Amino acid sequence: MEFIVYILYSKKLNKNYIGFTENLNQRLDFHLNDEQSRKFTHKADDWELIFSIECESKSQGLAIEKHIKAMKSKVYIENLLRYPEMKLKLLEKHKSI
Repeated sequence: MEFIVYILYSKKLNKNYIGFTENLNQRLDFHLNDEQSRKFTHKADDWELIFSIECESKSQGLAIEKHIKAMKSKVYIENLLRYPEMKLKLLEKHKSI
């Protein structure tokens, strides 16, 4: 089983969406499927995967997702993309026990 934290970006909305999944392809399909108008990602049809990080466990993945969301910062996300070592630091900081 895989545990992945991912970030989608919509140019149309100029927004990011941060999520966690155990099946990235299925989850991406869900976000790009426009049939469920309740979900946030329904507001745009141009979402693209810009970042993903594979985690050791569900608890590590959820902790990393929570950390990224808590930053509430486009600059932080830009830095995640720019500096690969940040990914390693996140994995180490939220290492599974």
